[in-house]
Amino acid sequence: MIPITTITEGYAEHVAECQRRWERALDAEGFDAALIHAGSLVYGFLDDHHYPFRANPHFLAWLPLTHHHDSALLVRPGERPLLYYYQPDDYWYLPPADPESWWADEFEVRSERDPDAWRDAARGERTALVGDAPALAALDGGPRLNPARLINRLHLLRTRKTAYEIACMTEASRRAAVAHRAAEEAFREGESEYRIHQRYCEACGLLDEELPYGNIVALNAHGAVLHYQRRARSAPQAIHSFLIDAGATQQGYAADVTRTYAARPGTFADLIEAMDGIQLELCAAIRVGVDYRDLHLDAHLRIAGVLHAAGLITVTAEEAVETGLSGVFFPHGLGHFLGLQTHDVGGLIADAEGTEIPRPDGHPYLRLTRILEPGNVLTVEPGLYFIASLLERWRRDGQAGAVDWARVEALSGHGGVRIEDNVLVTDGAPVNLTREAFALTA
Repeated sequence: MIPITTITEGYAEHVAECQRRWERALDAEGFDAALIHAGSLVYGFLDDHHYPFRANPHFLAWLPLTHHHDSALLVRPGERPLLYYYQPDDYWYLPPADPESWWADEFEVRSERDPDAWRDAARGERTALVGDAPALAALDGGPRLNPARLINRLHLLRTRKTAYEIACMTEASRRAAVAHRAAEEAFREGESEYRIHQRYCEACGLLDEELPYGNIVALNAHGAVLHYQRRARSAPQAIHSFLIDAGATQQGYAADVTRTYAARPGTFADLIEAMDGIQLELCAAIRVGVDYRDLHLDAHLRIAGVLHAAGLITVTAEEAVETGLSGVFFPHGLGHFLGLQTHDVGGLIADAEGTEIPRPDGHPYLRLTRILEPGNVLTVEPGLYFIASLLERWRRDGQAGAVDWARVEALSGHGGVRIEDNVLVTDGAPVNLTREAFALTA
């Protein structure tokens, strides 16, 4: 099992591993160095207000500097990484604080007032430029700018998390679990989606812009909108169900957690219990060497079994999968890699060429097709939804008799069920970061 340590204790070895990875990737692609730009502020059209800043994940993979726009890191094989730490003399906005020794000791740090102080270091013909800042594009780097093979190599390496990264994600999971419990309490009190979201953010201590993604806070039928983006200011007159897909961050690393609740006992509550059971079984099946595509297809069979047992479909689970009926109720993928990005990189590629590992036929939205390896962190999120447009399409074009429409209609106002955990792949049994975090916050 990969050891889980405290964040600061594991950081020095994490930086050393980043150095090793980048040295191998640069050598393989014929580069002498890499200039990694954190990113710049992006302003709205005809406006002086910028969008929330999201740092380049390749920069964040080295440094816990989530708000440090226009900083840059120069990486050279065999040398201490050089950080151009942008620290402007500014009285309009609060500038970054002085570097903290726990991370800064691993770098040569130059505090800079000029956001372009790194430019001369980036001009070498064999220096790769990594990032999307306009300042990088202005250098006319051509093939040096985000070289595809170099980026693919780094993406593949990032799928195996270090002890530092796992410690960050463990803490993100703890924060998310605390906030999920606060959200459930707000739901039980009859609060609106808007107020539930506020209670969530207060509990995890994060601003909206610090969350890994926009929280999905869905009451009743809104739970059937997979990426429901609104937050109604008033609660519905009758509350039936609550689906919340919400995460947290620590040093830029994400937790991505979903829970579903019923307002009262009954058929929908029974569906949640059944889905929770198969979700735990799928999590327990996470092992080194498992093809995630097989796990995704197994999830379809299991969900179809729940549909059949509940009387929502009249055909066998096997027939529901073969005909595509299971996809009407479960139209998304089982999960994805997790890390600095909610949908983390490298889930669909096999090599530096970016060769795509194909999804199973009829499953276009699966985000992870890899064979699992130690150090992978991924989500497991089976779902069962009552999505009007998909159901109507099946009634029109599919085998209408395979669905008990009266039973489906009776549940349509509940939206759907999704249960999502974050799981670490080890050399042995998997570690369910989410369930462990909920247990600690009970």
